[in-house]
Amino acid sequence: MLDLIIKRRSIRKYTDEPVSDADINSLLEAAMAAPSANNKQPWQFIVVRNEDFRRRLAKTHRWSRMCAGAPVVFVVCGEEKRSDHWIEDTSAATENLLLAAVGLDLGAVWVAVYPKFQRESHVRSLLGIPEKIRVLCLVPVGHPAKTKPPGTKYDKSRVHYDGY
Repeated sequence: MLDLIIKRRSIRKYTDEPVSDADINSLLEAAMAAPSANNKQPWQFIVVRNEDFRRRLAKTHRWSRMCAGAPVVFVVCGEEKRSDHWIEDTSAATENLLLAAVGLDLGAVWVAVYPKFQRESHVRSLLGIPEKIRVLCLVPVGHPAKTKPPGTKYDKSRVHYDGY
């Protein structure tokens, strides 16, 4: 498992090969296996395969352009009224999705939407998301156009034992 975690890298370029329905389902199962406060599971997911929608998602902000080239984009949403911890819970689900992508030899990247109102409005308007649902992030997924070596950001100067 540690190898899988270290192998996870942000992948922004993909081949034209589609992501199978079985892989999409596996990614969603992994995402929904995440822990959630009081088991509220406030997450909702929108699977975007439509090319026009993916191109329009790519215009969410200047760092979302890779959505256009990914065969599928997961829009990770949360029900704010269902849990005070919707951000933490949907973040855990997103990380599970990212790790599962590595396990399936897929590439993915976390594209932040929350907390910028303009970004949420753009995605909400495009996909018909109700106002009560918040948009945490976009996760473009595809077969990597190139591989990146495993890496870690471990920095022992940021670790403190028994106090700061």
